[in-house]
Amino acid sequence: MSAATPILHVIFGPSGAGKSTYAGALARRERAVAFSIDDWMARLFAQDIPQQPDFHWLMERIERCEAQIWSTAAAVMAAGTPVVLDLGLLRRSDRARVTEIARLCELPARFHYLTAPKEVRRGRVMSRNQIQGEGFSFVVTPEMFDFAEGVFEAPDADELAGCEVVESA
Repeated sequence: MSAATPILHVIFGPSGAGKSTYAGALARRERAVAFSIDDWMARLFAQDIPQQPDFHWLMERIERCEAQIWSTAAAVMAAGTPVVLDLGLLRRSDRARVTEIARLCELPARFHYLTAPKEVRRGRVMSRNQIQGEGFSFVVTPEMFDFAEGVFEAPDADELAGCEVVESA
């Protein structure tokens, strides 16, 4: 790995924590290319999302999007440009997988954990649904928010040791 190897910034946190907004600002600041799973999922699958949240349906499509994102991000980094990944990474195993990919590819990775109190995040999501401004990809229903809350696994102290933690009220 040369000194000129660009950094892979990895954003994670629960729904409504501000990941997409933060990722966009970080990409502008670092002159990086941002990849947001929400944007990809919205463009490719939003019209097909089942009314009742289905974890397996969702994960299959997220995995397809992530595979294409990784392929494209690798090409961007090979060209010398930093990358910001906003993949959600709700589960510890998802974050461990990204850590392992970065390690195997010898990519310097910096993790950024975003969080806020649950009711603040819920309020942001419901407001974003109405405003549909920056950071909006698709409507997140209260049921979808609750579903994501049930899937999210907060990082423990060991996982947070190497992270930049961003807490918002």
